[in-house]
Amino acid sequence: MTLAQALFAPRAVALVGASGDAAKNSARPMRFLRKHGYAGRIVPINASRNEVLGERAFRSLAEAPGPIDQAFIMTPGDSVERAIEECGASGVPVATIFSDGFADAGPEGAARQALLVARARELGVRVLGPNSMGLVDVPGCVALTVNAVLEMDALPAGTTSFVSQSGTMLGTVLSRGGARGLGFAKLVSVGNESDIGTGELVDLLAEDPGTKVILLFLETIRDAAKLASAARKAHAAGKPVVAYKLGRSQLGAALARSHTGALAGEDAALAAYFRDCGIVRVDMLETLIEIAPLLSGRMPPNLPRAARVAVLTTTGGGAASVVDRLGTFGIETVARDSESPIVDLTMTATAERYTAALDDLFASPRCDGVLAVVGSSAQFHPQLAVEPIVRSKRNAKPLAVFLTPHAERSLALLAEGGIAAFRTPESCADALAAFFSWRTPRARPAGAAEWPRDLPRRGRLDEAQALELFAVLGVPVVEHAIARPPDFKYAVPYPVAAKALSSDILHKTEAGAVCLGIADRAGFDREVPAMLKRVAAAREVLVQKMESGLAEVIVGYRDDPVVGPIVLVGAGGTLAEIYRDYALRLAPVSEEEAAAMIAEVKGLATLRGYRGLPRGDLGALAKAVAAISRLALVHGSPVAEAEINPLIVKREGVIAVDGLVVLKE
Repeated sequence: MTLAQALFAPRAVALVGASGDAAKNSARPMRFLRKHGYAGRIVPINASRNEVLGERAFRSLAEAPGPIDQAFIMTPGDSVERAIEECGASGVPVATIFSDGFADAGPEGAARQALLVARARELGVRVLGPNSMGLVDVPGCVALTVNAVLEMDALPAGTTSFVSQSGTMLGTVLSRGGARGLGFAKLVSVGNESDIGTGELVDLLAEDPGTKVILLFLETIRDAAKLASAARKAHAAGKPVVAYKLGRSQLGAALARSHTGALAGEDAALAAYFRDCGIVRVDMLETLIEIAPLLSGRMPPNLPRAARVAVLTTTGGGAASVVDRLGTFGIETVARDSESPIVDLTMTATAERYTAALDDLFASPRCDGVLAVVGSSAQFHPQLAVEPIVRSKRNAKPLAVFLTPHAERSLALLAEGGIAAFRTPESCADALAAFFSWRTPRARPAGAAEWPRDLPRRGRLDEAQALELFAVLGVPVVEHAIARPPDFKYAVPYPVAAKALSSDILHKTEAGAVCLGIADRAGFDREVPAMLKRVAAAREVLVQKMESGLAEVIVGYRDDPVVGPIVLVGAGGTLAEIYRDYALRLAPVSEEEAAAMIAEVKGLATLRGYRGLPRGDLGALAKAVAAISRLALVHGSPVAEAEINPLIVKREGVIAVDGLVVLKE
């Protein structure tokens, strides 16, 4: 039996710790399985009862007759470990653990969980959870969960599956989706993800013939590589993956040691990760529930420009509420001709006219998608605008419908027709923005990069060593020399910059460890000894030729603890963190991808010849970005963070004048 069969189509289920008190949580799985039509065997396991809710109960799994495909464990304390032992002895392939007190309970619980999973693997038992609320296969009539929403009389069936790191969200999605006429296929609560995780479940759903769209509710990402691989597999199978991720704050940025780390905080890195592996990211929970029909059966649009949406409405204010939000996402609204960008039929709508106008918009080459907004008629007169939408000649363009009144009948009618309908202007705009931001998973450049033999792989690099590393990667670096007391000999032409050289100084400007524009030896002898008195950590000085150009750029690399290596390019200099004007990708990137990143940075418009300004060497800049990104290709790369700030861009060429490399501890 495969893992998918044991999870979603078990022929027999053991309920370990099943209660005979119908009011208790531990009685729910038996009640829900019966209520929703489970056709397999239900085997209650209760150490103190011979009967549970009318079913013969057994004291242990060892006493239970026949093969069991999945055990749902609800017992407290050390009894979970005993239940896993019994699963192994009885040949139960999957154990779903509802019990908590493991990684969810702190370090001691995490250690207990690690031992539990290690033992389960020895026994050949796969684990979902602990702290999992279970799973539901709606078409398969498997309601193996304690979620109270399963008290509902009928579960809405469909082709959208859902994987959640929050158990309560199973009920949220089922109930809210049902109210909109949206159905579901498989829903899983992963709990602590000690063994079976989000990535593996997405992989299974990519193969599931009953699933067309996969939704994810994420609190974190525990195995980025596995999820990325599964998302690519789902894309190849024509199944969009959509993620709603909690936690968009910059909590981790304060711990970063480079400007790159502060800019590329957890959320920015996750946005790059989702884009890289073709996952659609939504900002609102409502959007996650409603977006599936907008994506089902479609592929990423991969638009090279701002999206253009045509709007048809029977309510001017209702349409404006969505259009206004679309504008904040940079989405343009267009019309069939030079008239108003909104086709408003408020006072003249008939079924025939609405359908004809909608068909015209679908046929128009001027738009990439269509937004239909329906006013008060949606509640009591769906034949005027809602039914015409269902009858329209839809094509490959996405169609989003916003209903201004509370109109459950019309929502269900649209859902029946496979049309994406939204209850708020915010979720409607969010869904369209997410759709047009959707990209095909990227094939990352292959190859290998070498770590210079004379550079350490532990500790820290000073700036001279950092510049050596960048030069080996292929980035042009400033002419420089190391000067040592007492005579401070160097052969760099004036004017020069002098920097205190120490691996302990991460940000030299803030530490007063930089002297710029030294015109001659007399100036050097005057300024450098004073600088070294200010900076006790340094005894040597890095002397560099002063350079100038058209713009200062920051190019950075970071091995993100969640998503892995990332590369950044942005407006540079000492104010890089204030401007926060940058583009981010997972590393490595090709020169073509680096060029696309550069085009996203508003502050680099001057280098593109903005308003007649001299053009910078963007090709050389793209080469430098791609070169830094190749740190990701160094086998066992020791680099935690690396940064050039600034990289000076000239009319011809670029040159790195300031380098920082932080090695992993």
